[in-house]
Amino acid sequence: MGAIVEIQNVSKVIKGRTIIDSLSFNVNKGEVFGFLGPNGAGKTTTIRMIVGLIGMTSGDIKILGHSIKTDFEKAITHVGAIVENPEMYKFMNGYQNLLHYARMSGGISKSKIDETVELVGLTERIHDKVKTYSLGMRQRLGLAQCLLHDPKVLILDEPTNGLDPAGIREIRDHLRMLAREKDMAVIVSSHLLSEMEMMCDRIGIIQKGKLVDVQLISDFVQGNEKVYEIEVDGVEQAINVLKTVFPNVHVQLAEYGVSVPLKREEIPIVIKEFVHKGISIYGINEITKTLEDRFLEVTAQEGHEHV
Repeated sequence: MGAIVEIQNVSKVIKGRTIIDSLSFNVNKGEVFGFLGPNGAGKTTTIRMIVGLIGMTSGDIKILGHSIKTDFEKAITHVGAIVENPEMYKFMNGYQNLLHYARMSGGISKSKIDETVELVGLTERIHDKVKTYSLGMRQRLGLAQCLLHDPKVLILDEPTNGLDPAGIREIRDHLRMLAREKDMAVIVSSHLLSEMEMMCDRIGIIQKGKLVDVQLISDFVQGNEKVYEIEVDGVEQAINVLKTVFPNVHVQLAEYGVSVPLKREEIPIVIKEFVHKGISIYGINEITKTLEDRFLEVTAQEGHEHV
């Protein structure tokens, strides 16, 4: 996997206040990269710098090796983006909007427009006026506009904002398909944790303008250890056994017994000890942490470091 987007030690200072603080990460071809953080963390500011809407105070951003600072036209040629909401001419139909954009971009054939319309699933409604479109359809038309010039990078700021569950799923499926089939680098910013979990391959967490962490979604959700809920009778005895065998492990009460972080190879040891002590075991279940659980853990840890 090659890095298509390189964010290199980028900072943004406005009126003496550091909005973005030494941000560095890469986005590879064929992946959906989630840019996650609470409102006001600096997601939109970073995206505006990537697409050249605002300048950076220091650092550099490269797209396919071309610097946004020194070679803007070559760099931005490879980018399709929707920052906040897609803006269209509502009195025109969808096709006329795309035709208008194609004329501005140059070199885009009518067959390319038709192919893109089909790709985003708007073939049946493309000749209807945009003012009759639902929010989800306008998002798809915006996506079509982004894709007309075959960009290598697609950047979407809060793409599922205001959409119903069906619209969210459509956009999510389109983005995954584009990354996979067109080998694009897709950058999606959001504060919707559940969406990011289903949409992204990797995730970068930003808080107060700083990058807290970048991880594969699967690694991020699980963290470094798995937590198991063990259904037992004699909860107090079970806790004593666990604390004796694993003195440094944090054991908690669970709905039907105890929950404890363990490595897979430690489970048989626990079972043997419980059986030896006459503790009945009714089940062992791995507890899957949600992205929200991990996000709150990571940002809380980061918050304590600043205190």
